Amino acid sequence: MSTIVTAILLGILEGLTEFLPVSSTGHLILAQAWFGYDPAEWRQFNIIIQLGAILAVVVTYFKTFWTMGMGLLRGERASIMFVRNILLAFLPAAVIGLLILDVIDAMLENPTVVAIALIVGGIAILVLEKSIPTREEQGVESLSWKTAIGVGLVQCLAMIPGTSRSGATIMGALAMGVGRKTAAEFSFFLAVPTMLGAATVKIFQEPELLAGTAAIGWTEIALGFVASFLVALVVVRAFVAYVSKHGFAPFAWYRILVGSITLIWLFAL
Repeated sequence: MSTIVTAILLGILEGLTEFLPVSSTGHLILAQAWFGYDPAEWRQFNIIIQLGAILAVVVTYFKTFWTMGMGLLRGERASIMFVRNILLAFLPAAVIGLLILDVIDAMLENPTVVAIALIVGGIAILVLEKSIPTREEQGVESLSWKTAIGVGLVQCLAMIPGTSRSGATIMGALAMGVGRKTAAEFSFFLAVPTMLGAATVKIFQEPELLAGTAAIGWTEIALGFVASFLVALVVVRAFVAYVSKHGFAPFAWYRILVGSITLIWLFAL
């Protein structure tokens, strides 16, 4: 398979999975294992295409970000609470991520960890779906500071590849009494500083990532970025509409299926 085709397919995969509770990083790791390409050559690519998915959130919720930004300048309480909650939820991942960065990088090379995390996370989603009642939507700006920090702490579980950042934050928010739509949107908003921060740290620590590799050039990166952005644009809107009515169980069963197939495949090698 040519690098161009691989780049487009990985971009589509990133856009499909980044905001669903199925782990985009886990899927990229499994893709590397299944198709046998060198993950070191695609490291820079994987970091940058995630930014394409983040751009999709910014575009989709541009009006919200603009309104909250202008409100913050005017000192409006709702805007201040919105920004406060995003920052409070971001802080735990920022601190813990920096402390255990080497441990995280080591796990990123292990598809077995991904498979197990997919299965465990899928079971956790099914349990939560059955035990948590439907709640009223309240908006991100209405969440308490304790809830924001709690969601941020739960997000740290996603440092284990295969756990899913969106899955951890959404399920954590639901367990703390947040409505499905608000939980999903909070996860989207929180992804912006979290993923931008993670990408910045990686590039700062490994500036050679900006130089690319001999195998993967800026053409592949650009195509993957665009594919990720366009697919994520569709997924973000569709996901909120779907889970508001139907819940998360289908994603849980998908996780369990993919994790189980991967474990069978790994042990059969």
